[in-house]
Amino acid sequence: MSADPPQITAGATSRSTSATIPPTILRYLTAVTDELGADLRPALARVGLDEQMLQSTDLRVSYRQGSEVIRCALQLTGSDHLGLRVGARQHPTAWGLMGFALMAAGTLRDAVETGVRFQNLSGAMVVWSAGQADAGFTLWADQPDPAVDAGVGTFLVQEAFASVVTVTRLALGAEFRPRHVDFLFPAPPDPVPYTELFGCPVRFSAARNGLVFPATWVRTEMPGRDPVTFASLTTLLDEQLASRRTRQDLLEVLEISIAQSLPDVPTFAEQARKHATGERTLRRRLAECGTTYEALVDGVRRERVELLLRRPDVTLTDIARQAGFSDVRALRRAIRRWHDMTAVELRDTVHHS
Repeated sequence: MSADPPQITAGATSRSTSATIPPTILRYLTAVTDELGADLRPALARVGLDEQMLQSTDLRVSYRQGSEVIRCALQLTGSDHLGLRVGARQHPTAWGLMGFALMAAGTLRDAVETGVRFQNLSGAMVVWSAGQADAGFTLWADQPDPAVDAGVGTFLVQEAFASVVTVTRLALGAEFRPRHVDFLFPAPPDPVPYTELFGCPVRFSAARNGLVFPATWVRTEMPGRDPVTFASLTTLLDEQLASRRTRQDLLEVLEISIAQSLPDVPTFAEQARKHATGERTLRRRLAECGTTYEALVDGVRRERVELLLRRPDVTLTDIARQAGFSDVRALRRAIRRWHDMTAVELRDTVHHS
């Protein structure tokens, strides 16, 4: 048994730690679960959120926070089609300024490509791409992390395609139908809700999640098209995207710094000096990102613990030392807080995931 497991490099950090995603999906998810008689508030509280916070235009959540709330919602409702219901509730205005830009685009294809371009501003939790394929103009939705929980992954793709189809119908008419929709996951026990929502052939166990647009619809002009307004909105979106990239860079730099320093954790004052800024300025910039230095440290430690737990030759004592905990008891308390389970239960879970 290794007494000193190898250090995990900065590459072990990931975007799942940083709070950079607008909480659009969680706002609609909360409303839908309420209608289904499920109370999502305890799950929100466990990840540091509440309903009032979700109404803030400045709030950003992490991929981890979103995934954990979605996982809980799936357990509470027992619904195999929860993502379809959440996506079908949305409106272009749910996507903020980007939604208005889509309405002002020239054609449906222009709108789709604009949505892909500015996806990081919309609250998307999948990775969008679009292009011409053999079957036609296609919108693809990929998972940002291939290791995502299967139920959460299914929900996210359901929500993604359901919202696109719903918003397209609101803009162009209820008669819109995709040519076909492909899902990477296996067919559910009841596929009827899929065909009822999309109104087209739906294929499961496909090579990739994709929504194919009929050629005639791709060329359809948007009813609210306005080149001047569209240009103005995309300029504003470019500015927002540039600002977001700056914030994301800050979070990633700090996460890497923390990961490289573990098991020691640099103090906040040390980080401010290292990055040539004042403590008040750094704290303000983190607040603008919807997070704190303590939350970043907690997230990086959590990433480190979950990675080390996948190694059967690493003891809890080793993990506590590598992740910067004072002792195994402190590690056990952190695991209970993060996952509401014991260290042994979590190790069993990650080994079977």
